[in-house]
Order: sequence, then structure tokens, then C-alpha cells
Amino acid sequence: MRQATKATQQKSRLKTLVASLLGLSIANPSAWAADEEKSLDAVVVETSRNSQMGIADSANAGVVTQKQLEARTVYRAGELLEATPGLIVSQHSGEGKANQFYLRGFNLDHGTDLRTTVDGMLVNQRSHGHGQGWTDLNFLIPELAARLEYKKGPYYAAEGDFASAGTASVLYADKLEQGIASVGFGQNGFLRTLLADSPKVGNGNLLYALELFHNDGPFTHPDDYSKLNGVLRYSEGNAANGFNVTAMAYRAKWNATDQIPQRAVDSGLLGRFDAIDPTDGGQSHRYSLSAAWHKSTAESSSDINAYVIHNKLDLFSNFTYFLNDPVNGDQFAQPDRRTTTGINMSHSWRGPWLGRQSENTVGLQLQNDNIFNGLFSTAARQILSTTREDHIVESSAGAYFENRTEWTDKFRTVAGVRGDYYRFDVNSDNPANSGKASDNIISPKLSLIFGPWAKTEYYFNIGSGFHSNDARGTTITVDPKSGSPVDRVTPLVRSKGLEVGVRTEIIPGLQSSFALYRLDFDSELLFTGDAGTTEPSRPSRRYGFEFNNYYKAAKWLTIDADLAFARARFREFDLVGDRIPGAVEGVASVALAVDNVGPYFGALQLRYFGPRPLIEDNSVRSRPTATLNGRIGYKINPKMRIELEGFNLTNRSDSAIDYYYASRLASEPPGSSTQDIHFHPIESRSFRLTLTANF
Repeated sequence: MRQATKATQQKSRLKTLVASLLGLSIANPSAWAADEEKSLDAVVVETSRNSQMGIADSANAGVVTQKQLEARTVYRAGELLEATPGLIVSQHSGEGKANQFYLRGFNLDHGTDLRTTVDGMLVNQRSHGHGQGWTDLNFLIPELAARLEYKKGPYYAAEGDFASAGTASVLYADKLEQGIASVGFGQNGFLRTLLADSPKVGNGNLLYALELFHNDGPFTHPDDYSKLNGVLRYSEGNAANGFNVTAMAYRAKWNATDQIPQRAVDSGLLGRFDAIDPTDGGQSHRYSLSAAWHKSTAESSSDINAYVIHNKLDLFSNFTYFLNDPVNGDQFAQPDRRTTTGINMSHSWRGPWLGRQSENTVGLQLQNDNIFNGLFSTAARQILSTTREDHIVESSAGAYFENRTEWTDKFRTVAGVRGDYYRFDVNSDNPANSGKASDNIISPKLSLIFGPWAKTEYYFNIGSGFHSNDARGTTITVDPKSGSPVDRVTPLVRSKGLEVGVRTEIIPGLQSSFALYRLDFDSELLFTGDAGTTEPSRPSRRYGFEFNNYYKAAKWLTIDADLAFARARFREFDLVGDRIPGAVEGVASVALAVDNVGPYFGALQLRYFGPRPLIEDNSVRSRPTATLNGRIGYKINPKMRIELEGFNLTNRSDSAIDYYYASRLASEPPGSSTQDIHFHPIESRSFRLTLTANF
């Protein structure tokens, strides 16, 4: 598949690579162009995976190409991010809710510490009604994804809030090679249609895409998840010199089967796919308008993208059933309505420094969120009482500087520093919880890269990062339910990372990387949206390793094989124990993709994430989860293909997520509570058939 490769964070490294391919002298930068003002042409690469040798700053960074993304079998849109080695994307409620993420020893909840962007727009939502860093990727259309760029750890000056565990950046295509018309149907009420194309208009291309989607899932009370999704983009030029303007619109509604207690299933009271409160669920919409501009010359490059996003969510959940209200039940609503504006600007210039080839980059990132959210007690989605209502204005400014210098043919450095300033303004229905707060943080970064020797590079990375806490936690003084005094949280919580790694291509066709890392947090302070209060936790430390492999075994066969393990502990002693509840330990995945076998193509992928501690003393643990997904397809002609996808092919009865907490069923004595494992099941075996025509 042909793909225009955009130089983002490593423009000089890509240009060095292209120069060598073209036979230009790197010692003479003017060879790039006879005229200093001449812009670079687009570079087209025919490959399924980009080599990162001589480009990446660490063993944990990479690019997943469009061809590789197309080979993946995804049950839900957010699972496209699982192309990031070591990342698990799950769900613990209805399909319209933000996904659950696991990475590097974290249960990342709905996105905290995994910075996710689509075309430069931050997806993580700050000070959200349900959870800090809420990352709803249901508006993603996989067929439009030109590539996925990922990094892990706090080592990158351009990455700010939520990026300590990692970042995942999806970039949409400016134009499609050919139009797409597809229709899919399957078990459990699955139906999907997609129409997309990018015809020539004026001096550019007008890309459009319209998606209609419905799915019930295997649940006794069907999800009835319906979404309408659209994209409209006009672009001119190319990835190095050009611009685009994009409008996106997404609307959805759904029912939710939230996690259920293990005791109810064991006793036969509930089946695995039953719901306790059938009125759980929600509806949401996301509308955005964005623009991006890129300019590159032989000596410099500039990038600007700006966006405005309007999000609205009405979410209804019930995790404890009848524990707090034996009559009406414990359902609660967490509405969130916000308008987010942001702009990201960067400028890089290249030239000699101390007699060495060097590149400097400066960047500025501004964001403002105007938020209205709250927490309400409800029954069958009808409000019974108000716990709290808030109007929040959260603003931030981040600036960074980064220097890349090639000291010798076998040694280069990347040194950077980032500064962030946050301002919080909370207007609460309880004046005692209103107020203003601000905080700032400086985050230095350093990467040392050695090699290559025998097609092998070595890396040392050290850096500091942060995540922001919910604005309501920075001004709170009293518990909104009990009225008891509570402590405010630190607005910006520091993380510190250290990593050594190696990347090799010494075996023809095989790209491998191995990394050992340590990641510390000063505190995993969180705002608990389900209770309307803040819960501070102790400082934490995670050790781990990741081993990633991509092998082009034959013209018709590629293999991805990834393995990761993490040890997560609280650093301060407490009698309750030092384990971090929900922290993922072992993760593994193997994916095989087959193509160019006559008219046939297919894929098979196994993913595994191991048992996890559910409480601090490790006396209660979850079971491991494994799924096997696959697909087989047939190319009817060059313009038409049909494919059959299968999910959970072995029909395992595993959990998508497990929690351990107290709840009460309606049949249990009033005033009682039972500590129990509460789980959300993975979906049972199901199949989907899709017919796709290109035009």
C-alpha cells in the first residue's frame, strides 16, 4: 500500500534517511535544494511497517502503517490502538462508553496517563464527570487512519498531560487511494455501513466519510448501541507542505450492562450476560472543527493545528445496586457538557552547532475547557437528588524546547525541557467547594542514542512528566454528600521515568526491540467521580520490560509478537499492603497477517493479559483473560472483496475487567454489604460478514 510518510517529531532523521536513499551528501545540507526556499516533495514509501532505525529516540517508540492497521481485527473502534505493543483496550460497560485501557503496569481507567490524539486533537477530557482523562474513541473510523504513532514514558518534550505511561496518535488520511463502500452484518444485532471517498476538488481533495453502526452485544438486555459518524475534510498539498480543514460529527446512544457480582452468577441468580439495573446506559455526541498547516524547507519546518470540540455525555451507572438506597437503588448520573479549544504550534530549524549537525524545535500548546458537569442520584434515569453541580473553566499553556544533535556517526542526543502552567476556576453549587487554583511544573528530558552497529541501536532515556488532577479536587473543602472536611489535591502530579533499550534489524525481515523501564509517581491522586470526592493514594513505582517483534516472514506472511511484564507497587508502607489494585502485570499478543495468496487474505491474533491484584494485600486476584480473533477474506475482483471476521473464537468465559468492592443485591438483607469480585464479561463468540467495494 502506498503511503505518504509525514515527518513529525523526527523531520531531520527522515530527511537524512531520504537523502542517503537519493545519494545526497548529508555534509552538504544545500544538496536538499538548489534554492533555500524550495520546498520538499512528498516521499512515498512502499512498506507494511516503517523501520525506526536511525529515527526513533527510544526502543518504545514506533509507527504502525495503514497496511498494518488494515490487517487487524477489531471488535470496537478503540481497539485499533492495540496495534501499540503492550496496550490492551477493553470495556466494562455499554459500548458507547469510553474504553478501559491497560499499559505498563497501569489500569488506566478510561485514559488517565495514556495521552491520545486524533489529528492533533486531544481526546483525553480533563475534569470529566466520570473520570479524569476520559478518552472516548467511538468516533474513530478505522478506514481513515493513515497511521498510528506511539511512544511510552515521559521522555518526549512535545508530549504533556496524561503522557507518562504512553501516547497514541492517530492521523487521518488527507485522501484515499480509492472510494470505499462497505456493508457488514453479523450476530448480536451487528450492522455497519460505510461510504467514503476523496474526489479532486479545485487544487485539493475533498474527503468524506459516513458511518452507520448498530450492535447489541451478547447481553440479556441488549446494548442497542447506535451511532452516526461523519467526517468532511478539504486538503491541499502534501504532508510536508500543505493544509487541511476538517469537520467531524458523532452521535450515539446505548444501554449498558455494567459489571455484576460473582456471587450472583455462582448462585444462579444471574447469567454471565445479565444486568442488575437495565436502565443503565447513556448518550453522547462529539462535534469538532479543526485545521492544520505544514511548511517545510531545506533548513526549517513549521506545523500548526487548531481545533474546537463540543462534547456532551449523559451517563447512567449503578455499581453497588442497593447498598446506599435500598428503595430506589444506587444508580447515579454523570452528565458532562464542554467546549474545548486548542492550538499546537511548533517550529524546527536545522544547522551546524559546535561543528555538528543539529536541529532545534520550539513548541507552544494552548488549551481551554469550558465545562458543565455534575453528579446526581437517579432511578431509571430520573433525577432524585443532586450531589453536586459545577461549572469549570480549565486553561493550560505548555511550552517546550528540544535539541537534537548528531555528535558522531554512532552517537546522537535529544535533550529537551517542557514547562506547563494550569489555571482552574470552579464554580460549584456549594460555595465551600468553589474557588480558583493554579500550578506549574517543569519537565526535563534526555535521550542518548548509540549506534547503529550491525543494524542495532542502543538507547538510554530519562525524563520527568506529569498528569493533571480534576479541577474540582483542587478547590474542594467539604464532602458533597456528608459535609465532612476533605483535603484538596495537588493540581499537577509529577512522574519520573528511566529506561534502557535496544532495537535491532540484524536478522533480515525481523524488527525487534527490547526495553527495561522504571516509572515513579509522586502520588496517584484521583478524583472519584462516582462519589464526588477525592481519594489520595501513596507514591508508586513500576518496573517492567517490553519485548516487541515484527517479522516479514514471506511476501504473503507477517507476524507481530509482543510480550510485556510490569511490577507495580506503592512506595510507602501501609498495613493494608503495597499492591496497586488493578495494575496489569503480564501482557502478550501474537498477530499473523496473510495476503498475496491468490485472491485470499486473512489474519489471526491472540491477546492475553494476566491476573491482577484487586486489593492492596494481593489476597484477591483476577483471573487471566485471553481472546483469539481472526478473519478470512476473498478478493472477488480488484475492486471488490468479502471477509468474515470472528471474535473470541475459542468462546472463553473470561472477564474484560474485574473489581473488588462492597455491594448489596435487592435480595440481600437491608443494611448489609458484601465484599465481592465484580466483573464485566468478554463477549461470547460471534461472527461478522462484510462486503466492500472500491470505486
